[in-house]
Amino acid sequence: MEYSPHCHSTQPVKNKLFVFCIMLSLWVYMLYCCVGYCSTTPSFMMEERSSRNPLKHLQKQDLEMFLKSQSGDLLNNESDADSKGDGWEENKGDAAYDEDSGVAGALNGSETKKLPQAIIIGVKKGGTRALLEFLRLHPDIRAVGAEPHFFDRNYEKGLEWYRELMPKTEEGQLTMEKTPSYFVTKEVPARIHAMSKDTKLIRLISDPAGEMARVQHFLGLRREVTHKHFHFNPTKGFPCLKRPESNSKPHCLGKTKGRTHPNIHPDVIQRLREFYKPFNKKFYYMTGHDFGWD
Repeated sequence: MEYSPHCHSTQPVKNKLFVFCIMLSLWVYMLYCCVGYCSTTPSFMMEERSSRNPLKHLQKQDLEMFLKSQSGDLLNNESDADSKGDGWEENKGDAAYDEDSGVAGALNGSETKKLPQAIIIGVKKGGTRALLEFLRLHPDIRAVGAEPHFFDRNYEKGLEWYRELMPKTEEGQLTMEKTPSYFVTKEVPARIHAMSKDTKLIRLISDPAGEMARVQHFLGLRREVTHKHFHFNPTKGFPCLKRPESNSKPHCLGKTKGRTHPNIHPDVIQRLREFYKPFNKKFYYMTGHDFGWD
């Protein structure tokens, strides 16, 4: 008996397998689309319900923006983070303090936005952010967190634009802002004087924590911020803030602060002292105080 060889072609099997893969892919895609549609349906319904009452949605949004403006930022481009008010480590307990006082004033309609009565004008990297945050512990002070840069970069926008940046204050409260670059911009003094000749200017020279009593006296405020509000942080190497009446943890300036500084050769320091000596003497004469930097 003879057997003739017979070869079976595998092409039909491959075709069937290919069609099966295509069908499976289409099925998975349709399932994925259905799942995605279902997951978006609730949010669509929620948006539809909220659109039926746009006034309520607007009021809630405005209130959230208001609370954020009162709670601070962090605060503080001294680096870009500092200019935007992002250099401060807030916690919920301390932010709630500002929010509660801000909401109370908003509810009774007694708060208005005012042009600042005091401005921290410098110097850059001299502790201005720390000073501003220390002052914000005082109940009679409201300050904008980010640096407005109105008198040096945005002056053409006008005083009303500037006013809108300020937090709302009650009668008797002080509005403040800080922009260190004002100190090195020659147009700033005349512009601030044109706004108000009674505006108080603060230029930081000494340690901000040690000068709080004098700053409060200069601003005509009762002494509220004392040594009880400061807690030295050995890890960061500078004081952090703590409200004595609160159980919350102390909060500190953010990661952009307290960085390691290089060691400078004594000869370089001495040359710098000699260079700045005549300028320091002029400054001592202007301020009526010898700071002993020589």
